[in-house]
Amino acid sequence: MTAALAPRISIVMPCLNEAETVAVCVAKALAWLSASGHSGEVLVVDNGSTDRSAELATEAGAQVIRERRRGYGNAYLRGFAESRGDIIVMGDADDTYDFSRLDDLIRPLDQGYDMVLGNRFTGGVQPGAMPWAHRYIGSPIINLLIRRFIGVRVGDSQSGFRAFTRAAYTRLQLRSGGMELASEMIVNAAREGLTITEVPAPYNVRLGESKLNTVRDGWRHLRFLLISAPNFLFVLPGLALVGMGAVVTALSFLAPGGIEIGSLAWQPVFAGSIFLAIGANALVFGAITKSYGVDRGILREDAWTRFYRRWFSLERVLGVGGALLVLGFVLNLGLFVIWAVGGKLALGLQLAALAQGLMIVGANIGLAGFLAMAIADRR
Repeated sequence: MTAALAPRISIVMPCLNEAETVAVCVAKALAWLSASGHSGEVLVVDNGSTDRSAELATEAGAQVIRERRRGYGNAYLRGFAESRGDIIVMGDADDTYDFSRLDDLIRPLDQGYDMVLGNRFTGGVQPGAMPWAHRYIGSPIINLLIRRFIGVRVGDSQSGFRAFTRAAYTRLQLRSGGMELASEMIVNAAREGLTITEVPAPYNVRLGESKLNTVRDGWRHLRFLLISAPNFLFVLPGLALVGMGAVVTALSFLAPGGIEIGSLAWQPVFAGSIFLAIGANALVFGAITKSYGVDRGILREDAWTRFYRRWFSLERVLGVGGALLVLGFVLNLGLFVIWAVGGKLALGLQLAALAQGLMIVGANIGLAGFLAMAIADRR
């Protein structure tokens, strides 16, 4: 008995209470497969529906898979894992995307691209299909962050209508269980050097209740992108804060009486130490995060990471941290002795603030060194 040939195209739809539309989506997908001559399968991943969605999808001719873990990403991850096609098409089961028009979405893959996004903005968004805030605020902001953080220029990063090859799916190593899966696919594709293009894709008004939560899902995207870009989360803010701390500390010594701003006077005694401490911590966290990401294959090695990995050893880190800690302690001790004998220093407050900052930075650097070693040992 010969094994059945694997289908060329797998069409995967997540489904949560889409009784009004899921059968229509399945029928459109099957009709397109028949008309195009492609061998294929339609997989509907039921994510805990309490209506007749699963039953209607089965009656329409889909293979229904049940995924108990709730979440947009979890449903897709299960569907992708169960699919068998050389090409995977993904789209919602709410009839917002037209599964009867997949030729344009598939064609770039035959031309050598690894992933194709259906761009809703160039394809046409029907009136009422997308909330104003999502169209003019949410999606453009996420597009901008992906362009700045990851270096990928796409017009509709949050489109749920996509196609990609089996080889690309294997390299993507997707993990996200929520709506941020859309961003993870682009981020991971860029890091793997996969080619991405877009085609126009009309976006229709959905029937039934939307599962999208603007605040929760927007935060999940932002959180994922920040964690995926440690340079923007840690390194650049750390450098900026260290620079600000150095400038403000210098100002506190140069203008011991404070800086006059109109009728007010600002005394930047402790602000410099605070900036230095936070900035130093951010740089250390950035170095650890980037090194860990490179080892896990999540991030690509850059000049900063190479410098850190070449220079780092626990002994060196403890040496730097210990030196700063000792210097701060000596300054504190000297100030205490001067105070105990009744002496006064014109810059005593500034020196005290600097001493505290040095001790905090030194202690945190030493602790971060142990943290880095603990992570390395666990690897």
